[in-house]
Amino acid sequence: MQVVGLEIPRNGKVVTAREIGVVGCQRCTKVWPLGTKRCTRCGATIVSRDHKALQRVWAWWIVGLLCYIPANLYPMLQTRTLVSVQQDTIVGGVVTLINHGSYGIALVIFLASVMIPVGKFLAIAFLALAAQRGTTSPSSQRMGLYEIVEYIGRWSMIDVFVVAILSSLVQLNALAAVNPGPAALFFGLSVIFTMLSAQSFDARLIWDAERS
Repeated sequence: MQVVGLEIPRNGKVVTAREIGVVGCQRCTKVWPLGTKRCTRCGATIVSRDHKALQRVWAWWIVGLLCYIPANLYPMLQTRTLVSVQQDTIVGGVVTLINHGSYGIALVIFLASVMIPVGKFLAIAFLALAAQRGTTSPSSQRMGLYEIVEYIGRWSMIDVFVVAILSSLVQLNALAAVNPGPAALFFGLSVIFTMLSAQSFDARLIWDAERS
């Protein structure tokens, strides 16, 4: 849990933790007086704002995007039989599933491997730009967007899990075999880097952008 701001109504005005002179520990969430250097509960260093957070966000974001490009260009799955070898990219695999009538699985793969990753890239970029340059978007909406990005991060590996399961189950020696393609590695790295990008974002900057 992350302490974003202690909001206390005072004469109709909402104030933050910084304005009332307190700061929350980012590790254990205990609140301390502003200026406290270290949390005596968990030993973590206490900072009111992580000024280098956006640099880490953009660094992980760029690396994740660079990995996501080959993840869509290289084959995700290689299916070998006695008479043929078929290699499918992420989108190609979705098309193959549709052609075989597996519309539900195709929809899940498309959402988990295309829509959600692209949406995460756009959402993280929007939050970082809003924190840097300010925005008219309400802070509550941006906080909700940040929580959604954090929540869906755990579901981003569905495509890799499907490939791993198929590779372990379909191994019939010379008859048929399913093996992961090079895109699986790049996709997994892209998911990891975007998760690190989202976790590097200091959500307290959302409320600061509203007051700037």
